[in-house]
Amino acid sequence: MSSMAPPILLPCWELSSPTPTSGLLLIDLTAVIKGLHPPRCTSEDSSSCIGPTAWQLAFLLAGFGLMVAGAGGIRPCNLAFGADQFNPKTETGKRGIDSFFNWYFFTLTFAMMVSLTLVVYVQSDVSWAIGLAIPTVFMLVSCVLFFAGTRIYVKVMPEGSPITSIMQVIVVAAKKRKLKLPEQPWLSLFNYVPPNSINTNLSYTQQFRFLDKAAIITPDDQINPDGSAAGPWRLCSMQQVEEVKCVLRVIPIWAAAILYFVAITQQQTYAVFQALQSNRQLGSTKFKVPAATYPVFNMLTMTLWLPIYDRILVPALRRLTGREGGIMILQRMGIGIGLSALTSLVAGLVEEKRRTLALTKPTLGIEKHRGAISSMSALWLVPQLSLAGLAEAFMAIGQVEFYYKQFPENMRSIAGSFFFCGMAASSYLSGFLVSMVHRTTKGNKNGGEWLPEDLNKGRLDYFYYMVAGLGVLNLGYFLVCSIWYRYKRTGGSNATAEMEKKHIDKPLA
Repeated sequence: MSSMAPPILLPCWELSSPTPTSGLLLIDLTAVIKGLHPPRCTSEDSSSCIGPTAWQLAFLLAGFGLMVAGAGGIRPCNLAFGADQFNPKTETGKRGIDSFFNWYFFTLTFAMMVSLTLVVYVQSDVSWAIGLAIPTVFMLVSCVLFFAGTRIYVKVMPEGSPITSIMQVIVVAAKKRKLKLPEQPWLSLFNYVPPNSINTNLSYTQQFRFLDKAAIITPDDQINPDGSAAGPWRLCSMQQVEEVKCVLRVIPIWAAAILYFVAITQQQTYAVFQALQSNRQLGSTKFKVPAATYPVFNMLTMTLWLPIYDRILVPALRRLTGREGGIMILQRMGIGIGLSALTSLVAGLVEEKRRTLALTKPTLGIEKHRGAISSMSALWLVPQLSLAGLAEAFMAIGQVEFYYKQFPENMRSIAGSFFFCGMAASSYLSGFLVSMVHRTTKGNKNGGEWLPEDLNKGRLDYFYYMVAGLGVLNLGYFLVCSIWYRYKRTGGSNATAEMEKKHIDKPLA
């Protein structure tokens, strides 16, 4: 067990765990109690159906609100909290942390597969009340198990806000911006590490040197008897400055992750539209695979790959490279970004074939509200979805591990939120790209609109190629950032600083 748990994780969990359970319960009650939902509509004309009342809608939104609040507390914390149960100072603990992220996403992806198949089937074909009750019961069980183990968890009480420390460095550096930096800052700058701090002592780095001015001691600065600064808004320690540098160095890598998620997001939406206008009949049977089920191949690939990667590939790479994770985290993320670009390229080629067959060969009927169904088997969508799953296995998991290891220990819950903020930003970016493509190509007499309701009349393949091109550019940007990046180092010697200055430690070597 580790003795360096992030200080705000357990309180965050304790407050948030019952919240999504309450939200799921409210949503389930809207299906169970007749007074909480509008009457069933049997008319084909939706305009004649009775809508929900203001009270019914407010009750439903309250359930969603509780779920959002709970997820906002749990998701940034659970990854860091779980990984922090391992001792990073031992070989077993280091390997445990590396494996934890793989198995966490394995479990999460498997649960999502069950949710998208079994639970959705119960909701649509059996009963909405029972279908919504299943996740509610599981969430209740998870709460009971979580609170039952609170006595054995590694936990540290809060020591203050890390955001305050970041702001102090920025403000003090701005105040002392006119001062001249010393020639040997690792020897001259003020450095104080609280004896009970959970953060490891960081080495001096040459990047973002303008922040070093926050640790320059002036005649007006006063030092307490214990060695700490008397005015934290007038003088910061070199340790504080390096912690802020850790955060700033991560931001360019985080920006590359935003564009990566755009390619993955498209496979959750337009791949379904492609399936709707493809032959979904399973072999010679009359069974048609639901179009919304095809993204499961993404999750299935990820679920199958992660045990192979963790138990076979990583040990083999570890013997070759001597690294705990087999390869460096940025290398793993780079592979994921490259695979995301390949995913969009393959998706464009498949869509080009689907559209060509729909326009030149006999079709299999008309999909309501869309268009003719191509004779191409929807199973041709599996390669692009499988590549998307592999990309997530490399990039998404590597990204979470990267944030966890590169942020200061007291910011690991913030590090967890970086991952989900990147996903949210990518959703907005994806929506922006789709809107821009609609506006740019709508009414185009030469090539027509790229993304109409009927894909046969559009050029979804062009859109995929555009996303693939952006992915290639993003990969180049990521490689530049990776070469520039310096991994977090502990220790504090001038030798390390000189190595940073001479660029000896290349992160992608």
